[in-house]
Amino acid sequence: MFERVLYYKTIPSPIGFLRLYASEKGLCAVLFHNGRNNKIVFDGTMEESSDHPMLKRAEKQLGEYFSGKRKHFDLPLDMRGSVFQLKAWKELQQIPYGETISYGEQARRMGDVKKARAAGMANGRNPLPIIVPCHRVIGSSDSLTGFGGGLKTKQQLLDLESKYALSHAA
Repeated sequence: MFERVLYYKTIPSPIGFLRLYASEKGLCAVLFHNGRNNKIVFDGTMEESSDHPMLKRAEKQLGEYFSGKRKHFDLPLDMRGSVFQLKAWKELQQIPYGETISYGEQARRMGDVKKARAAGMANGRNPLPIIVPCHRVIGSSDSLTGFGGGLKTKQQLLDLESKYALSHAA
């Protein structure tokens, strides 16, 4: 019988500790240590691993991101969600580094401007914040709204990207 395993590693970052999860297919989750969604539901085995290749690669790229040297992640992802959630998360990946859009704009880009609230709910279930940049979606009045890592963390990520947006990076 095939045993399903998720590997995890906790890393420090400028916004607090992050726990990374990976399967053999790719990165599955990035969880904020003190975030509202800091647990993962999984029906297999979880093993801590400091040397899993995918976790090491994600840690390296996150370090580059936080130092302003990386604007795009190049990681295989193992995202699990509904068809609508996957569509919303795919759209998040199209938002350029250092830019923001509203939930209404995200819904419009997904094909139905009336689905802004549903897009926001899908973003709230995004298992890969930062990598799949849900922090780049803000309220229609440019207000910060909902983020699993908290609004302070969302602002820190937007400030970081604003600071490095004009520099060249991978």
